[in-house]
Amino acid sequence: MRIFKHLYIQVIIGIGIGVILGAIEPAFAIALKPFADVFIKLIKVLIAPIIFLTIVSGITAMKSLKAVGKIGGAALVYFIITTTAALAIGLIVANLFPIGSNMNIDPNNLDMHSAQAYIGQAKQMDSISGFLLNIIPHTFFSAFSDGEILQVLFIAILFSTGLLMYGEKGQPILEGVQHLSKVFFKIIHSIMYYAPLAACAAMAYTIGKYGLHTLVGLLGLLMCFYLTCLIFLFVVLGLILHFYCKVNIFKVIRYIKTEILIVLGTSSSETVLPNLIEKLTKLGCDKSIVGLVIPTGYSFNLDGTAIYLSLAAIFIAQALNVHLSFEQQLFMLVVMLISSKGAAGVTGSGFVILASTLAALGTVPVAGIVIILGIDRFMSEGRSITNMIGNTIATIIIAKWNKQLDLQKLYTTLQFKK
Repeated sequence: MRIFKHLYIQVIIGIGIGVILGAIEPAFAIALKPFADVFIKLIKVLIAPIIFLTIVSGITAMKSLKAVGKIGGAALVYFIITTTAALAIGLIVANLFPIGSNMNIDPNNLDMHSAQAYIGQAKQMDSISGFLLNIIPHTFFSAFSDGEILQVLFIAILFSTGLLMYGEKGQPILEGVQHLSKVFFKIIHSIMYYAPLAACAAMAYTIGKYGLHTLVGLLGLLMCFYLTCLIFLFVVLGLILHFYCKVNIFKVIRYIKTEILIVLGTSSSETVLPNLIEKLTKLGCDKSIVGLVIPTGYSFNLDGTAIYLSLAAIFIAQALNVHLSFEQQLFMLVVMLISSKGAAGVTGSGFVILASTLAALGTVPVAGIVIILGIDRFMSEGRSITNMIGNTIATIIIAKWNKQLDLQKLYTTLQFKK
């Protein structure tokens, strides 16, 4: 049947098989993890060069550093507004539905050993100066070998600046960059054929390793988190998209459905970054906008992570019977807003930032993060999907804001009538 030729259908089938395998053959399912790791590693190998080539070709096409600064400034303003909104919505929902208040957990009974790894990483992220210095790589090529998105972004902007200053003589270099970019996207297209198997293996591992039973005890938090993500996406971002761009968010989601399913299967939004760059360009967003906003958004616009942080922090406080005043919650929001910007490239970043925030707050035991350790893996899919959709919408809005969005192309591609 023709329907099975579609990648998103194949990914759905892969995820379904993974859930079944994880439930009935957990030992075998856990052993499948390397098949998922191969896919993620293949994508990560290509992310740094694709970001570099996309940004360089996009910025140099603008032929103006002033235009680059305008786009970057607009993006950062938008990211701060939406991240703050996501954090605030998480806090409001957690206070309206105090689902952790009946757990009555004694802080003295917490397993400090399980939390220690995340607390150690949190200490490394405490310094703002350390975060800023980390943006600058040790060498030009170390940014590629380390796979740090912000470092790649930094050297791409530096290289683009030099290329613009070089003038017309740099045109052959720009053409070479554009051709090389097409080669890398061809490679990505080939790797995507492996996505259904990777999604199957990743989902099988998750269910086999953690078990469906881990969901039962903390089902309230899990449901609350996913419901909050849906409210943020369809109400907050959906309304912004509707009133500013006259676009239905459901049309956009349908357009990137394959990417959503791949993220659902692999729990990593990075696996679809190259695809997202290509799809948004085809949607009518100027290449220069896409090249700047998407990589920056993957570091600075983590709406799903923001919702998770505020919900989880309040939930832990409620479970440990720690009352947080309005002032303390406001301080927590500010800390999360700042610390979440340093999460890019850190394994288990959501957990690390949560530990860092509780440590800064001082009133909630940091070891409390072990309460949600069992279901964190099941929440990571929601974080990743919300982050990815949020960055997709951000790119469309910022492209429109800078008058670099082909609305006719967008409506045609989405089959949307004004």
